Amino acid sequence: MSEGEDERREADKTEPDGGAVKELDESQTEAVETGEASTERRERENISEDTEKYDARKIVTGQARYTADYRERFPELAEAKVVRSDIAHGYVTDIDTSEAEAMDGVYAVVTPWDDVVPDKAYSSSGQSYPEPSPWDLRVLRRHVRYVGDPIAAVAAKDKETADQAARKIDVEYEELDAVFDPEEALSPDAPQLFEPDEVENKQTGADYERNLESHFEGELGDVEGAFEEADDDHVLETEWETPYQSHCVPEPHTTIAYTDEDNRYTFITATQVPFHTRRQLSLLFDVPIRDIRVKKPRIGAGFGSKQEMAIEPIAFALHLKAEMPVKLEMTRREEFYALRFRHPMRMRMRTAVSEDGDLRAMDLYTLSNSGAYGTHGMTVAFNVGTKPLPLYPRVPNVRFEGDVVHTNLPMGAAMRGYGAPQGHFAVESHMDEVARRLDMDPVEFRRRNAVREGDIDRNVAILKDGDRFVRRIRSCGLDECIERGKEAIRYDDLDQPDEEHLHRGVGMAIIAQGSGVAGKELGAAQLRMNEDGSFNLQVGGVDTGTGTDTMFSQITAEVTGCDPEDVVVTSSDTDLTPFDYGAYASSTTYISGQAVKKAAEDAKERILHWGSKLLDEPAENLETGGGEVYSEETGHSVSLEEIGYEATYGDDEREQIMGKGHHSTDESPPPYGAQFVDATVNEDTGEFEINKMVFAADCGVAINPPQVEGQIEGGEHMSLEFATSGGLEFDDDGQPKTLGFRLYGMPRTTDHPPMETILVETHEPTGPFGAKSIAELPTNGVPPALSNAIRDAVGVRMNTLPITAEKVKQALAEREG
Repeated sequence: MSEGEDERREADKTEPDGGAVKELDESQTEAVETGEASTERRERENISEDTEKYDARKIVTGQARYTADYRERFPELAEAKVVRSDIAHGYVTDIDTSEAEAMDGVYAVVTPWDDVVPDKAYSSSGQSYPEPSPWDLRVLRRHVRYVGDPIAAVAAKDKETADQAARKIDVEYEELDAVFDPEEALSPDAPQLFEPDEVENKQTGADYERNLESHFEGELGDVEGAFEEADDDHVLETEWETPYQSHCVPEPHTTIAYTDEDNRYTFITATQVPFHTRRQLSLLFDVPIRDIRVKKPRIGAGFGSKQEMAIEPIAFALHLKAEMPVKLEMTRREEFYALRFRHPMRMRMRTAVSEDGDLRAMDLYTLSNSGAYGTHGMTVAFNVGTKPLPLYPRVPNVRFEGDVVHTNLPMGAAMRGYGAPQGHFAVESHMDEVARRLDMDPVEFRRRNAVREGDIDRNVAILKDGDRFVRRIRSCGLDECIERGKEAIRYDDLDQPDEEHLHRGVGMAIIAQGSGVAGKELGAAQLRMNEDGSFNLQVGGVDTGTGTDTMFSQITAEVTGCDPEDVVVTSSDTDLTPFDYGAYASSTTYISGQAVKKAAEDAKERILHWGSKLLDEPAENLETGGGEVYSEETGHSVSLEEIGYEATYGDDEREQIMGKGHHSTDESPPPYGAQFVDATVNEDTGEFEINKMVFAADCGVAINPPQVEGQIEGGEHMSLEFATSGGLEFDDDGQPKTLGFRLYGMPRTTDHPPMETILVETHEPTGPFGAKSIAELPTNGVPPALSNAIRDAVGVRMNTLPITAEKVKQALAEREG
């Protein structure tokens, strides 16, 4: 390292105000002092072990019960069907339900004019309160804004009857002009989707006369000054575009709404956010929270689509009118045009670099198509910059700006990665191009500028007021991820094909994510010890199929000394489990897992108390492990079962050994990764084949390595889909053309290239046993890495997704012509 670089690094270790580096909070400091934050992992019994997924056998044997499976519990259950708008923009002027209501077996029909249907604005986004999204939805809509807007619903004796009745409902419209392009939507002459007074809880920079849901901007340093000082040949500006992406959840959105024997409204529902859903239903229907129960069974994946209260209000309204249990289950067709999607984006990236390759300025702009409504619109767009820009925290001049715009297309919402996949495509493809223009190796260019352990990251807080969320990077294995990924892909030793028209290239991208939403999370847990030394854990954290219940049992076992199989996990029932914000923002291990650890540590204090009584030794000499409490001085031990019986049935003292814990923090430590793609391109046809993908990840301590690898490989598949296929198509009237898996083009198993996954363990002192997140990180890397591989192979740049042979061929032709 040069003397100048060393001085810059030392200077970057101070806070923005010149004061001391932000310190760990009290609990984190204690962890450091006791060695808990050491990068050398001590011997553990359950953490970092291959523990069988909690529900694996139930799933593969068909015993796992998803929402629709609970229909068998109801002797009388109505099936529901939603009537949706078939125009892109207009007003519903009349709904004739007479034919449907006259049908045998029809129990209820609801329209926007029904008394049981609330006529108040709300947001369906499952976020903290008040939601950082505009309240612009109605349960059933008189003003329809896209093809698929719900305008009526039917409850009937079976699906066939409900479907037939829905088809008999006659809807009349006053049709309005529509707008489908976000740039056109910003024009003062464009059709206007909302009157300003129609929306409550408006967001930063909103201007509904221009269809603008939000405008935001933030700057560090003097960006324009840096560009003015830079040589023209050291300034690069690029443009990028990404499409809609479907969540493709195996289990469609499904809800059962009923009233229980205590006259309380109960929902069995496929949701990532049970407690948010309870609160939103309470406010929307003016029902006390105490009278609503939300139960989450097994979930067939969510990926963010179920971080929305998308269908529960319609099911509730039908239940109130039919006065019987109602099940509402979406069809696959509805999932592909009427529910939720990843936001399409257009981005512009500009950088200035020094002659020797130091980044001096970064300027990123995003135009997000929020679709017809604003769920997660501003918050997703924030992440386009605040996730990838912190990969380069030592750049002195940074600007990030964005517009979130309404069009008459389906609404964007939360989706795995939450804006970061779009942002990484722009930033990491751009950085590759900068390196090539400088005639530098792209890997070495990144290493020169990328984040290192000890850096102060101001970019993450570029849109915030003050320095509260400026962070110190306390764990970063990115350099090792790059080195090991580079070796695995054979970056420096790539053999070219013998055929002259085939060219092989390798591309890479560095990526980051977060671990929860800093300052906006809360998880809680409680643990109860049984007589035989087993435990019942109640935790609000939601397992969406990712294996978090297994992780909870491993954390509990590590602290208490039991076996993970001796922990019975009950999760996500608003009557039975403590509060939790839900499964989103890669928060479950980092936030909910820490709450479980605290609950287990609380119970452990009482376990050691009883161990001290039985062993007649001071509690400070005792430790848990192997199903026992043992003395580290004498070697004497007593089993957890003996402690359980003594505590419950003892002569002179008795107690139920319990523990409770909750966790909330301003921290959100980023996991890091390096994605490599090896591809061969046919310059005659533009066709390309991905020979291999390598992903090296730093997620802190991997609590269950096989589950971590599974998350990475699933995320890479979703990232590959975003890069090469998928996307939604519409005709000139906004009618959807992509209505199923076959037309969507999701890669099949046989389409998938070989993958290699590498875990680079670091130790994050603020996470449970040193863990960070992993679930969203691998969704960010394939699009930029593939674009970079094609650039390396044949010298043309792919700047729009999906990347197809036709686009590659066109770029090659334009270069030659």
